[in-house]
Amino acid sequence: MTENFERIALEPLGGAGLRDAPRPGHTVLNLAEAEDMAAKFGYGATGEARFPTDDLDAVHTGLSLQQLRPGMRQAFAHRHHGAEEVYVVLRGAGRMKLGDEIIDVAPMDAVRVGPEQTRAFEAGPDGLQFLVFGPRMRGDAELVRDWWTD
Repeated sequence: MTENFERIALEPLGGAGLRDAPRPGHTVLNLAEAEDMAAKFGYGATGEARFPTDDLDAVHTGLSLQQLRPGMRQAFAHRHHGAEEVYVVLRGAGRMKLGDEIIDVAPMDAVRVGPEQTRAFEAGPDGLQFLVFGPRMRGDAELVRDWWTD
C-alpha cells in the first residue's frame, strides 16, 4: 500500500534547547590576536588563555588556546556538566590531572575528557601550550579552586 503524504518545512520560533543556526561563510583569525583572558583577569604570571570562539563567529564550537609558563599550574581546575572536550598539546610537556589520575602529556597528544570529570594542567620545564575543542554550551562549566594540591 502506498501512502500519500505532504512534507511541510517548519521554522521554529523559539523554545528550550533551540540552537542558533551556524553563520554562513568562513572566518579567519590568527589565534595570537584573540584577547588574553589570563592577563585580563590577573593570571598573566601563570600563562595565557585565549578564547576566540566569538572572534571566529563560531556558534556551536568552542575553542581555546592556552599556554602555561614553565613549572606553572593552571590557577584553577574546571569541569563541564554536559560537554566533552578534546585537548591537543602543541608545544612543551607537562602533566594533566583528570579526577584522581595524573597523566604525562607531550606534543601531539590528544586527550578527550568527558562531562563531569575535573581537569587541570601543569607545565614542565619548557612550558606547555595546548588547544581545547568542544561544543559551545554557555553556562556548562564549573570552576574548581584549590583542587590540585601536593
